[in-house]
Amino acid sequence: MSIDSAVLHTKLKEFFGFDSFKADQERIIRHLVDKNNAFVLMPTGGGKSLCYQLPALVMEGTAVVISPLIALMKNQVDAIRGFVSGNDGIAHFLNSSLNKAQIAEVRGDLLSGATKLLYVAPESLTKAENVAMLKEIKISFYAVDEAHCISEWGHDFRPEYRRIRNIIEEISLAPIIALTATATPKVQSDIIKNLGISDATVFKSSFNRPNLYYEIRDKSDPKRDIIRFIKQNSGKSGIIYCLSRKKVEELAELLNINGIKAAPYHAGLDAKTRADNQDKFLMEEVNVIVATIAFGMGIDKPDVRFVIHYDIPKSLEGYYQETGRAGRDGQEGQCLTFYSYKDIQKLEKFMQGKPIAEQEIGKQLLMETVAYAESNSCRRKLLLSYFGEDYTQENCGACDNCLHPKKQFDGREEMAMVIELIESLPERFKMEHLANILAGESNSIIKSYHHDKLELFGAGKEHSIRFWHAVIHQGMVMHFLFKDIEAYGLMSVTDEGRAFYEKPYELMLTEDREFAEGEEDDDDAPAGGARGGGGGDETLLAMLKDLRRDVARKRGLQPWVIFGDPSLEDMSIMYPITVDELKNCQGVGEGKAKKFGKEFLELIAKYVEENEIDRPDDFVMKSVVNKSVNKVYIIQSVDRKFPLEDIADAKGMEMSELLSEIETIVYSGTKLNIDYYLEQTLDEDVIDDIYAYFHDDAESDSLEEAMAELGSDYDEEEVRLVRIKFLSEVAN
Repeated sequence: MSIDSAVLHTKLKEFFGFDSFKADQERIIRHLVDKNNAFVLMPTGGGKSLCYQLPALVMEGTAVVISPLIALMKNQVDAIRGFVSGNDGIAHFLNSSLNKAQIAEVRGDLLSGATKLLYVAPESLTKAENVAMLKEIKISFYAVDEAHCISEWGHDFRPEYRRIRNIIEEISLAPIIALTATATPKVQSDIIKNLGISDATVFKSSFNRPNLYYEIRDKSDPKRDIIRFIKQNSGKSGIIYCLSRKKVEELAELLNINGIKAAPYHAGLDAKTRADNQDKFLMEEVNVIVATIAFGMGIDKPDVRFVIHYDIPKSLEGYYQETGRAGRDGQEGQCLTFYSYKDIQKLEKFMQGKPIAEQEIGKQLLMETVAYAESNSCRRKLLLSYFGEDYTQENCGACDNCLHPKKQFDGREEMAMVIELIESLPERFKMEHLANILAGESNSIIKSYHHDKLELFGAGKEHSIRFWHAVIHQGMVMHFLFKDIEAYGLMSVTDEGRAFYEKPYELMLTEDREFAEGEEDDDDAPAGGARGGGGGDETLLAMLKDLRRDVARKRGLQPWVIFGDPSLEDMSIMYPITVDELKNCQGVGEGKAKKFGKEFLELIAKYVEENEIDRPDDFVMKSVVNKSVNKVYIIQSVDRKFPLEDIADAKGMEMSELLSEIETIVYSGTKLNIDYYLEQTLDEDVIDDIYAYFHDDAESDSLEEAMAELGSDYDEEEVRLVRIKFLSEVAN
């Protein structure tokens, strides 16, 4: 049956209310109506679904749409039924959420010929009873949506997708249209080969979404940043992606406590709750959905104004597709991503235990994401290049790197120095060890290997350890250096790195693009490491740092013990002038506020008055109340001098978990005296050495820095215990 262009335009207006097609839509639809195979590569918001919905409505038979997203199936079936009023049988879905009566209804409408569109989950397509049912009807064509799921190189590999071709051959052959919003050239060829559509015409739209703004932020205090951002964009719809279900639940609860209407969405929720939360978002009863990265949402909402990644995604395909949910109506869309080294380490750990081939693919995809996050180039140019598209403009005007270019330097000498060091050592070492050697920072491990005698020891001592970390990290991004995850992160030089060393060339590295290590697993534990530029009052911040130095000198303490940099940065933003206001600053518990706060509050009050500063309406992030009774039990048990092992056993905790709870208590300003336990379990010399490190040498409370400095003579548990004693006695 031939369908002319006028009929297609009439049906477009009749069913969908549009006067004209977008971009390649008409060519794709015409191609499919003429019973040809097609591969459609179209970014989110480009109108992919219309490319199979309209042909299904005008062609003879039923179109089978294979989709992995149960939420999207319901969404699209409701939409089609809305377009064609009075005929609910015109579209159905078939998945695990249906009961027997609903399945019987679907079967009846299919056999009667009423159904033009049948959405099927890949898992449902493989069931024998469904295959038998589909054999009884005339199929107009098969549409494989989210086709990247076929490819092991895609960001959402699903084994059921690789069986689609075999199932189609068993049911009955018909044209196939594969559609995806994200596919590199490698993934494209994988999809076409697996579906057996080598003759398919490829329709590829531009991946550029000019209305989207891309930004990577330092993950030092993401919860506060997110709440502040959402309140500045009050009433707008947004999606926040997290790595774990636990974080989804926590963040959704935190947002609600802070007056932001939010709902969680992940695979651990029952189907009804998921559907209810999705509907609330679509009906704008809630403004924000918090979802797991691993669970595709498939929410077709055109006016999502922001997409926030609390955790960095595992691949650029995933990142592109998830950010693509913003601004599908062509209006404003802000895409913020929080990035830290710790997130990368977590994702690397998740890969362990998987087949080696899968690990290799995962590592390569992850390194592309790291390169994107840490790059200073135009983010739009990087993204489009990844998908095989050139972006010729030098400045897109809508990403953080183009709007705020980072300071760079020619780092060829520094990179060559790193490569020379690694190649000169008979054994391989971790990044931290190499950075310590170059910065000339000796510790017991370096001494045990006699690396303090090396010619390159201290060769880069004019730079900090963090600087050398950044150089090594950028060397990994450029594929000059390789970190072996299987071998606990030992570093080596690649062939590309050796080629660079033989003939060095200009290498522009970033001077100040250092990211936070990331949050501790216990959200209330110390973050360890300064927060990235917080946009505070630079003059006041300098005065606060001077005061901190004076107070530290008078008390014979390290400055960080008084207040950490994040605390001072918050003071320079919030201008607290009372103890209660001071406690709202990051890292300031009641004990610290009372012990050290007086002089700082006086300085701020005087500064505010002299400079006639209008203090901002206090931005106070309300915390989730700790529901556990562990805190009270631990404090009482320590007061009664119970052994820590007994306290942990009583609460079913590992020792490390108990120490995290104790650290949380101490950092909130409560003193705990664990001397009785230390005296029974640690040598006096060990206690004195670790205590002296924190009192005299430590530049922060970072456990990683302490372990690197103190060396292998002490284990992590010993250092944590003495740090608790030190903080209780000195900082609180």
